[in-house]
Amino acid sequence: MTAVCLYFKVHQPYQLKKYQPLDIQIVHSYEDAAANKETMDFMADNCYLPANEVLYRSIKEQDGKFRVSFSISGTTLELLRSYRPDVIDSFKKLTGTGCVEILAETYYHSLCYLHSKKEFKRQVEKHSSLVKEIFGIKPAVFRNTELIYNNELARLMAGFGYKGILCEGLETLLQGRSPNQIYAAPGVNDFGLLLRNTTLSDDIAFRFDDANWSEHPLTAGKFASWLHAFPETTELINLFMNYETFGIYKKRESGVFDFLDALPAAVLENRKYRFSTPSAMLNTCYPKDVYDVPQTISWEDKSDVNCVWSSNMMQNNTVKKIYSIENMVMDSKRNSAIEVWGRLQSADNFYYMAEREKHTGDFKYTNPFSSAEEAFQNYNNILLDFEISLIKNNINQIKRTGQHLPVLNLY
Repeated sequence: MTAVCLYFKVHQPYQLKKYQPLDIQIVHSYEDAAANKETMDFMADNCYLPANEVLYRSIKEQDGKFRVSFSISGTTLELLRSYRPDVIDSFKKLTGTGCVEILAETYYHSLCYLHSKKEFKRQVEKHSSLVKEIFGIKPAVFRNTELIYNNELARLMAGFGYKGILCEGLETLLQGRSPNQIYAAPGVNDFGLLLRNTTLSDDIAFRFDDANWSEHPLTAGKFASWLHAFPETTELINLFMNYETFGIYKKRESGVFDFLDALPAAVLENRKYRFSTPSAMLNTCYPKDVYDVPQTISWEDKSDVNCVWSSNMMQNNTVKKIYSIENMVMDSKRNSAIEVWGRLQSADNFYYMAEREKHTGDFKYTNPFSSAEEAFQNYNNILLDFEISLIKNNINQIKRTGQHLPVLNLY
């Protein structure tokens, strides 16, 4: 049977307040609580709750034959706990069916894998611990921020005890091979790669409501027929997308919830097809080929790979800066400082600094800045105040203990 693996990314960052130069060394709180609540209410009412109800109903109607998976960032779980615990209950209701898998990821939806392996390990462990606490599930499969991946990451995650990872299926690397099978990473045993079927995933995530698309309108029956047209030897088809596709990026009026509601039955109408989760696939199928990724790739964005966070000097300089203060943060031994540093790592903050033509619709609901330059300046005002506070703390520690702690330059 051909398996369909349906996965959704769920992430919201903490919203930064408008932080002016005059606030530096005076205001030491950086987040906009009102914006956090407004965003979570909007996402909960327009996406999370209605979409969860559709999925739960399908699981029951299909007698457990419909299965899905999620990765939910630590910041999202924290924000939901604070502002919308009813959404947490809704996700717990889903996982309670036994048909929903929760994946591991970086706690803050950060770029730490690219800049600090120590911080990366801390965040993965912190996220898995929170998932275990809330859902009683120990994640077994990993999804890195925006599918950032290379061969080294496969070796690292296998060493951490994970059984597989999700990544992008790029034609330039596949070279004519199908993404619709499990792959191995070079030299890594007992570890599988699940590759996103980019075209089919983006048919839903990006093209669903495009009136100029030749396949518009997209119905569940039409989409299922595309899946059913694959050769019988097809192992699995991975459909990975943002959960906010449903109700946020694609409005209810577009019919996207009706599509989601009808899709399971339409796919299962062909008895040679089934739904599965990443762990289940990796438990039952073995890699048949090697997907060699020596250079880092990520979720493809308008044909750009791994450059939506590092396409200009503002982004590059700021990302380097936030990770350059890691030792000073950890030396402070202040949990509050470590938490602030973690939240400032959210990839969203750097995406806001991208040129407007590189923006998809994904961030327009949470980006409070009118330009990349404004986002850059605001973030760096906050970062400067945070670093000065760390230096003052270290100086106070020296005075108290007489120990010498390294002091980093401000610039």
